[in-house]
Amino acid sequence: MMNSFLDEYHLSGLFIGICTFLIIGLFHPVVVKAEYYWGTKCWWIFLILGVCGVAASLCVDNILLSSLLGVFAFSSFWTIKEVFEQEERVKKGWFPKNPKRKYKF
Repeated sequence: MMNSFLDEYHLSGLFIGICTFLIIGLFHPVVVKAEYYWGTKCWWIFLILGVCGVAASLCVDNILLSSLLGVFAFSSFWTIKEVFEQEERVKKGWFPKNPKRKYKF
């Protein structure tokens, strides 16, 4: 039903764009919180999420859902890089350190 509405009014691309924006926006605070509580050792969680997202994207026939799963998957992969960069931002003092965690630096 949703797809037919989006297709009828040629809104699928716009919908995917808005959802992509929201997914990427959701990952920013996730990176900050993940690094704060777990440090860089949580990178593998995002790897698993990314692999699962890719697998799900390949298994779904619906192009809209498949596209959004792909965006989620590659946002998860990108988050791996961002977690390590977040550690560098914490080192520089741009973000607070977690007082309950021991740091390598």
